[in-house]
Amino acid sequence: VQLQASGGGLVQPGGSLRLSCTVSGFTLDYYAIGWFRQAPGKEREGVSCMSSNDGGTDYADSVKGRFTISRDNAKNTMYLQMSSLKPEDTAVYYCTSRSGGREYWGAGTLVTVSS
Repeated sequence: VQLQASGGGLVQPGGSLRLSCTVSGFTLDYYAIGWFRQAPGKEREGVSCMSSNDGGTDYADSVKGRFTISRDNAKNTMYLQMSSLKPEDTAVYYCTSRSGGREYWGAGTLVTVSS
């Protein structure tokens, strides 16, 4: 099982990035997906999640209206589209998948928002 996140990098405030997370070793269709982040010196926090059945989504208040979670089950890939980025969005972003008692995490990708 592997979750490979990519798309992080340095972006100016107000800019956009799209994170991708491609999974292998299992089929994403039956898994809820999510993105978490951990800023320097802070605890890991949930950013967004999407259910496996009805595609329902949820977002942290801090990212509502700016971030969009999505999935392409055919490609076994999940995405996090981030817009209007702020310096406080700087963090390592982690993708995760969960189904029943199984939960998998990616290694994280660093997003730095700075001018």
